[in-house]
Amino acid sequence: MLQFSSRSGAVIRSMLLAIIFLTTLPTQAAIKAAFIYVGPANPVGWSHQHELGRQAIERQFGTQVETSFVEFVPEGRGSREVLQKLADENDIVFATSLGYMIPSASIARKNPQVKFEHATGNRSADNLANYATRAYEPRYLAGIVAGNMTRSGKIGYVAAHAVPEVIRGINAFTLGVKAANPDAVVEVEWAKSWYAPEKATQLANKLMDKGADVITHHTDSPAVAEAAEKRQVYVIGYHSDMSAYAPKYHLASVVHDWAPYYVKRIQAVLDNRWASSSEWSGMKESTSRLTNLSDNIPPLIRAEIERVQAEIMAGEKQIFVGPIVNHRGRTRVKEGQSLSDDELDRMNWYVDGVKGSLLFF
Repeated sequence: MLQFSSRSGAVIRSMLLAIIFLTTLPTQAAIKAAFIYVGPANPVGWSHQHELGRQAIERQFGTQVETSFVEFVPEGRGSREVLQKLADENDIVFATSLGYMIPSASIARKNPQVKFEHATGNRSADNLANYATRAYEPRYLAGIVAGNMTRSGKIGYVAAHAVPEVIRGINAFTLGVKAANPDAVVEVEWAKSWYAPEKATQLANKLMDKGADVITHHTDSPAVAEAAEKRQVYVIGYHSDMSAYAPKYHLASVVHDWAPYYVKRIQAVLDNRWASSSEWSGMKESTSRLTNLSDNIPPLIRAEIERVQAEIMAGEKQIFVGPIVNHRGRTRVKEGQSLSDDELDRMNWYVDGVKGSLLFF
């Protein structure tokens, strides 16, 4: 029979009590994080890239965080009910489209105990942060690709809504096109919807009918890439890598990666150090980048892309630096000057080389 000294017995009793105490401690409740999407979570597009960020949170934090999402939520007033429901059930809400900005600010005021993060907007409060990516940087690179690859000098651009974010992208792309091919033009057609595959297809075909031999888009589906592949026209994808939808004619894609930002912000919540902020990152942080360049792009052009990309990431090159003339011939940025972030955030004009209407401004 085993015998223990009184000292050993006391140690064992202390260990048993400690084990009992630890096993009966209440476990910390998981942080609840919700995402609201304007389009489909899958298979590609703007909302899909945010969905990949949500999935990254789950992989990173496991049972520490419980996530959920709602897709196809209308923007504007139509999102208020969904945002309030998410606020009732979550600790932090990520509103991932521009049209959620005003409703998010309103719901945040009514729910000070909940943290809100809004993508691409500029409103903030103690419990409302905003974040965006400088997608116009790789857009400029994509324009260099398009300007070099066009033979007709006509490049098509299917866009969703005439808001500053989209206009910035059109202008940066066109500046890249003109840097490579001063005689080329970029013609824009407006879908007036983030996610409208049938309309995007119709507009892509319209542009190709008018002679566009390179086409790109700012819409939340692979419709433009599929239409270009069918017509044997080069295409540059946006939001996600669109190469699978145009295996022969895909030139490159501008993609977004939100995962690092989302992981960082959830970690801040877990560490009890989350604070409202405004973050506008870009190619340097890899939140947007040009990816999957086609072998159809000649080596000299690829080398040029790499050189300009390195300059942008090193802060040696800015996209919107003068002289820049608008589509009516008026100087908007003087030589040696550049647009501030505030001016970029309010952009409502076309650079020289863009053809198309600006109905909303």
